[in-house]
Amino acid sequence: MSKEVIKTGKFVSLTYSIVEEEGNVLEQSDLPVNYIHGGETELIGGMDAAVTGRSPGDKVSFTLTPDQGFGDHDPDLTFTDDIENVPPEFRKLGAEVQMESEQGEAKSFFVTKIENGKLTVDGNHPLAGKTLTVNIKIVEVRDATKEDAMSVGVPGQTLTLN
Repeated sequence: MSKEVIKTGKFVSLTYSIVEEEGNVLEQSDLPVNYIHGGETELIGGMDAAVTGRSPGDKVSFTLTPDQGFGDHDPDLTFTDDIENVPPEFRKLGAEVQMESEQGEAKSFFVTKIENGKLTVDGNHPLAGKTLTVNIKIVEVRDATKEDAMSVGVPGQTLTLN
């Protein structure tokens, strides 16, 4: 019996870690993450291509530049103000603040710094501007079932089932 390989319509189970240039692990999933390859599940930029053609047991690493991943850090999305001008419920690190653009679109900003009576919020993704290494281990590859499509959050997806 030949090994299953990852291609469109296959159920894939994998573990991964995301490591920044300094070697710090930013995110890690030791429990397998499941998805249907080529479906509607959004993967980190380049992951689809990196795992295509791979089999269970394979390990894959690739570099994710800001333009492939979370974009460049945009200084226009960072604001600092006197803490007195900020409602008390937002005066803690990590607090989420909803702001509205001139076009009326809502955007989440997070409190990233409180220092010397000033509070800074940032609307960039926390990984914006970073070059990252993504390490993947393929755990399982098989034909996807209709039940798989429902369980990985893609209800109604049309699959070609063998």
